[in-house]
Amino acid sequence: MDPHAALSTSPRRARGIMLLGLAVLGLAGGLFVIRRPLMMSAPRCVAGRWHGCLDTFNGVVLMSLAALPLAALVVWALARRRRAADVPFAWRLSVAEVGMVHGTAPFLWMTMMPGSGAGVVPGRVSLVPLRDLVTMGPLGTVGNLLVFASLGFFAPIRFAATASVPRVLALGAGCSVLVETAQYVLRLDRVSSVDDVLVNAAGAVVAGLASRRWWRTTAEVPPELPGDESPGTRRVRAPATGPERWPGRGPGPGRAA
Repeated sequence: MDPHAALSTSPRRARGIMLLGLAVLGLAGGLFVIRRPLMMSAPRCVAGRWHGCLDTFNGVVLMSLAALPLAALVVWALARRRRAADVPFAWRLSVAEVGMVHGTAPFLWMTMMPGSGAGVVPGRVSLVPLRDLVTMGPLGTVGNLLVFASLGFFAPIRFAATASVPRVLALGAGCSVLVETAQYVLRLDRVSSVDDVLVNAAGAVVAGLASRRWWRTTAEVPPELPGDESPGTRRVRAPATGPERWPGRGPGPGRAA
């Protein structure tokens, strides 16, 4: 056993445990701050009522938190399947896949919730940059930053094609444009604003930078060992003819070359 390898692994493990602990503490602190609004929506959500649960910010957040055990179970099942197939980084890829979906779907649900005049008022657009940002307020700004934060954080971990800052920016901006376009076409009584696109894309980039050390920058295919040829890539030699077929024997007199 290489002692240097053991020493290099221990700081990484300690760093990972510390980051996990900080994340848990941050989540617990956030839940403590918003515990009262969440508990106000709990009776309606438990009763299965749409109004007061899935059509409010507090209700959507509460249901997302309640679904965390199910998300963890899906991560475990995916990781177990990958480990059985000897797929490298099984846990990392599984967490990234579930995290992208579980962290993005609730925000998409909230952004697509119709207003009181949905289907009646025409679609509205705001194409002047930074005009709506002033009136967005701290809560609106933070919410827009978080819409595609999970996508920006986990997508480069799962897909090597998105593992760069410009690509994460393009991914966040492209998804935001699709959402704003859907709001306009479906006439949800919402303003399709360019500032929403800018803030959504910025949130994706900031979250992506936070996960940069885990980005999947290569295809991560195990290298082919010498002499280890798969049936699909095995080389087949063509049958030798002429002098190559009988080493040491030339054409000789009377033989055609």
